[in-house]
Amino acid sequence: MALKNDHYTYRVTWSEEDKEYVGLSAEFPSLSWLSKTPEGALKGIRKVVADVVSDMKKSGESIPEPIANRNYSGKFMVRVLPESHRKLVIQAAEAGVSLNRLASTKLNS
Repeated sequence: MALKNDHYTYRVTWSEEDKEYVGLSAEFPSLSWLSKTPEGALKGIRKVVADVVSDMKKSGESIPEPIANRNYSGKFMVRVLPESHRKLVIQAAEAGVSLNRLASTKLNS
């Protein structure tokens, strides 16, 4: 069974240990699917997710919202050591930018 409007996040990567491609879903980290081809791994993981979502619906469980459907504010808090904080403040001052701008630039690079 295929999911209607499947917006879940999938990734296919090579598994050296299994000598096959593995399909993964970010929203369902405990699920995976092995296949000889990347296409088979993607098809397999999508089917497993669809089956799990179907079972979760039947049992009344809460179904994970796809990452793609979530709204993001663009803000999150990061805790660092006080020494790192001081070092970043100095770097920002020397660059003539805010600490927020410096951190954003570093995260995006």
